[in-house]
Amino acid sequence: MKLKYAILFLLLLCANLLSAQDVKFTASVNSSKVGTGEQFEVTFTANGNISSFTPPEFGGLQVLSGPNQSTSMTSINGNTTVSTAFSYILMGSKIGQFTIGPATATVSGKRFTTSPIRMDVVKGQPVQQNTQGQNGQGNDIAVGKPEELSKSLFLKAVVDKGSVSQGQQLILSFRLYRRVNIEQFQVDKAPDLNGFWSEEVNAKQQKQWRREMYKGVPYDVVDIKQYILFPEHSGDLTIDPFVMTFVVQQAIPARSAMEQLFGGSYKEVKYQAKSQPLVVHVRPLPDAGKPDSFTGAVGSFSIDASIDKTVLKTNEALNYKVTVKGSGNIKLLKTLSTNFPADFEKYDPKISDTVTESENGVSGTRFYNYLLIPRHQGDFTIEPLKFSYYNPATGKYSTLTTKAFHIKVNRGTNESNVTAFSSDKQDIKMLDKDIRYIKDTTIGLSKEADALYGSVGYWLLLLLGPILCLAAFGYRNWLRKTNSDVVKVRSRKAGRIAAKHLANAKQQLAANNNAAFYEAMFKGLYGYLSDKLNINYANLDRETIAAALRKRALDEQVVNQLLETLDLCEMARYAPVTHISTNQVFEKAKDIINDIESKI
Repeated sequence: MKLKYAILFLLLLCANLLSAQDVKFTASVNSSKVGTGEQFEVTFTANGNISSFTPPEFGGLQVLSGPNQSTSMTSINGNTTVSTAFSYILMGSKIGQFTIGPATATVSGKRFTTSPIRMDVVKGQPVQQNTQGQNGQGNDIAVGKPEELSKSLFLKAVVDKGSVSQGQQLILSFRLYRRVNIEQFQVDKAPDLNGFWSEEVNAKQQKQWRREMYKGVPYDVVDIKQYILFPEHSGDLTIDPFVMTFVVQQAIPARSAMEQLFGGSYKEVKYQAKSQPLVVHVRPLPDAGKPDSFTGAVGSFSIDASIDKTVLKTNEALNYKVTVKGSGNIKLLKTLSTNFPADFEKYDPKISDTVTESENGVSGTRFYNYLLIPRHQGDFTIEPLKFSYYNPATGKYSTLTTKAFHIKVNRGTNESNVTAFSSDKQDIKMLDKDIRYIKDTTIGLSKEADALYGSVGYWLLLLLGPILCLAAFGYRNWLRKTNSDVVKVRSRKAGRIAAKHLANAKQQLAANNNAAFYEAMFKGLYGYLSDKLNINYANLDRETIAAALRKRALDEQVVNQLLETLDLCEMARYAPVTHISTNQVFEKAKDIINDIESKI
């Protein structure tokens, strides 16, 4: 009897070992070569129950949907097998080779890792994300009724502060609430965020679902998009709706008791959801107590200054470094107002940032590195630098001051070789090596040159000097008069500055960097319009631009084309644009600028 139980135990043990050896966790794609804009599916499958799943890195591929989990159970002759799968719908937006990294899962108590998958994305026809279902129904999917789905799936715009000061940062989240299964989705329209300087948070990170209670009902919640916003002017600023289209599983009445026993039936329906417009109240910065050194910094900051040496020789380089650290609109800080000794030659600072964008806002450090070169010996003082900012937490302005630095400049070995006019009217310093004395030698001179004296050419050359002086004097007066009108100078130079931005956009276009292309086009057009129309950059919006151009009798067609191009560039910064090519956008913007230049 004992032998019988021992044999039975060994058989069971062998069966368990064999079944454990048969457990597999694999990754597969329905196509390893796709065109740009074409959707494809990657599936991670295990022939067992997955207790934990760690998704892979998608290496630059755009995640449209996922993870979508499915479980199947098969029973044949009493043998039951369970299969679990996690799938993602992906899309390649750029040409190149991409790698889907390994995924990790725990199956039947053991840890498995898939092999990486290499994807080739080639040039393809631009396609719209039309939310076609996996079953190939495509546009035959019925449109869901809003009254049935509005409480089970909706979008909501949420800000961490409903009232802020001008320039104060706030966090905007577009939050998705669901109580139904989502098969696919697409972003129809992202808001323009007019009146704000914006920065998207965690754009490349995979979004994580969480469980929340909303009005007493549990929902699965995820933040689709998050932005850090900085209001550019005061007033009531409206955040437009965020619009998305979904393909969801909607329950239908069971047709039989057996069907009801297994969870009922579902149908796939399309449903468009959009968030409600949101108004943010922006207070103007107070005039009371505003220091002269305030240039627009809003937040909480600290400042420090340092130099790399206190004793040096003339014509040696001195590095003066200023560090501004804190949280707020640190990327929008302007160049600091410095007051260096007159005997120091100053160069424009090299500016670098170490900034972090998170759900808590923008924080980090900005570095200003000034290169200074003393031209004369002596004892000098670099005066303290003042930096002012508005702190929304206290509602007051604060002024920070760096320490002063005393510099001793000794006579350099090369100072005698330098010819210089000093600011204190010192004599010109020359070395014998610079100017040699005329050598006293006897040279035979020809008297044929005496024929020039008294000739017509002689008198013409004599008059040429005063004529050139008068011409130079007249040109100088004309140049001063021309450049005295700052508005006209900005307008006159606007075309050349716009050409530089268009050249940068063309470089990004050649590199197939669409995001940087639209960013350069957007900044170029707004910078051009700011200079051409003499409107502060922060006050530019669609209505102001249209009114200013119509006031200058510009054709309505050109105005409409300009507004459409601005809207397109703004939208392309947050969502892919496929209905028009980047070359068309570039040519259209160039023609619009030419039309404005020719008529204004």
